[in-house]
Amino acid sequence: MITDLLIIFVISFLAATISGAAGFGGALILLPVLTGIVGIKAAVPILTIGQIFGNASRTWFGRKELEWKPILFFLITAIPLSILGSYLFNAIDPKRIKTGIGVFLILLVVYRRLKINERSFGYKGMLIGGGLTGLLSGLAGSAGPLGAAFFLGLNLTPVAYIASEAFTALSMHLTKTIVYNKYSLIGLNELYYGLFIGIAMILGSWTGKKIIEKLPRDKFLILVEILLIISGLQLIWSSLK
Repeated sequence: MITDLLIIFVISFLAATISGAAGFGGALILLPVLTGIVGIKAAVPILTIGQIFGNASRTWFGRKELEWKPILFFLITAIPLSILGSYLFNAIDPKRIKTGIGVFLILLVVYRRLKINERSFGYKGMLIGGGLTGLLSGLAGSAGPLGAAFFLGLNLTPVAYIASEAFTALSMHLTKTIVYNKYSLIGLNELYYGLFIGIAMILGSWTGKKIIEKLPRDKFLILVEILLIISGLQLIWSSLK
């Protein structure tokens, strides 16, 4: 038991550090570890609770640079579809959706590297991004890379990008927690694990912010794009199992 908690704490800290520096990626690292220890049905609600702390801390650390207009456009569709995805959590296998999202993330990086079109997604594109991210987040526990990809397309400063994406993720995780709790997916055990993970994630988010404050913008973008490709490949691989 103590060994499991130590592993969870260390991995949670590392996951939150990566999320704090790139805006996503933590859930993809932490979910397999949690699944191996508590099982998938408990892992998703636990991860959701933990990420409330992680995203809340990233939002707070970057609160002065929040970009409210794209946030609101994103949440208009993200909130209702995250509710729908949460309701369907026990009924739908999200493997095919994961494959599609994985391919999309890889193609997005190729698109950016080739500079086919310099225009960003724009605020209307955030409506689409919010809907897709919310649905997958409800179904699979997290869709951070997808949401991050849409915010990355707005060409925000690193801190604004991290904080704004974190605020939308926080809103979705709070919404999903209400739905999961309604269906008794969150008990005392899940709550304890989630709070424990949350402490590690706050520390990791602070560490991640210190990293991006010292990282040049061009290197920051390369870091995010590399993680997008890794996330895409991981989603495709997990859907083939």
